[in-house]
Amino acid sequence: VGDFEPRWLEELLAERKLFEYWSHEACFLPIEHYPLYRRLMLDGKKGWSSSPEWIRTHPDEVARVLDHIRANGSARSADFARTDGRKGSWWDWKPEKLALEHLHSVGELMIAARVNFHRIYDLRERVLPDWNDDDAPPLEEVRRTLALEAVRALGVATAKWVPDYFRTRKAHAAPLLEQLAGEGALSRVEVEGIGPAFVHPENAKLARAAAKGRLEPELTTLLSPFDPLVWDRARARELFGFDYRIECYTPAPKRLYGYFTLPILHRGRIVGRLDPKAHRAEGVFEVKSLHFEEGVRMDEQLATDLASTLARFAAWHATPRVVLPPSSPRLLSRALKNSQG
Repeated sequence: VGDFEPRWLEELLAERKLFEYWSHEACFLPIEHYPLYRRLMLDGKKGWSSSPEWIRTHPDEVARVLDHIRANGSARSADFARTDGRKGSWWDWKPEKLALEHLHSVGELMIAARVNFHRIYDLRERVLPDWNDDDAPPLEEVRRTLALEAVRALGVATAKWVPDYFRTRKAHAAPLLEQLAGEGALSRVEVEGIGPAFVHPENAKLARAAAKGRLEPELTTLLSPFDPLVWDRARARELFGFDYRIECYTPAPKRLYGYFTLPILHRGRIVGRLDPKAHRAEGVFEVKSLHFEEGVRMDEQLATDLASTLARFAAWHATPRVVLPPSSPRLLSRALKNSQG
């Protein structure tokens, strides 16, 4: 996407062009997909709870939070004072936060807006007053639509890769994809080194060009750990030969690459990863570590592309001065100096 304005997400959410829900992770989703996800909510096929046992044994707490919002309007988690004497941490949520997240997960509450990143929860009927649950499509239609969307988004997809895109049932994937291919809604292809796969009709022209070696990837960018390109770790290994995991949950002494490493996508290949830190008060974007994959050779093109990408990425974070590790290749250091003037 590049250096978009982050406020656009909050604006589109407030305009009801997007909604927040659990997809392959906690995601902003197009409002056109709400009927699909509402069917999954109604059928108990989607959602998330950090503490299902607590939810089951504290129905009064959940009802109290829902009644509060019904009577007083939208609310943040911060609007409920913590009363258990605990300071709290990232996952040590107070009861009201657990209740809010559960009610959001089952669809009774929606995220009406975000203010300074805080979620503003409100009743579904106030966020989408024109929605009627009778309009939710049948489950079979939802499964078909999500399977087609996953194959379209992935470009080329094996039956193993499709379920993780929307976190759908693995057991349903292969027979459903075969059915869709039999109907002509998907095309069957063979990928060298990977095997049978599927392509969406919208990507048929690109697939033919790829098979003839006519595609010339030009993009160099940094990927979020939650980007669908690398989120499915098994797919990243099969497709790119790239073994990746986010290490922020790994104890520091056991980390191999860094706290929040970002994969480097360069012209169709994942060539390495870097661990960044934004020092916003100083306007400095520090690359704490930089690792390239085995066999990757730093040449002028890679150095120029990566330097330009780093400069744009750092500017997007309002930390325009990029600092590389001392061990960085000279070509990259020189290219970065040129890109920053």
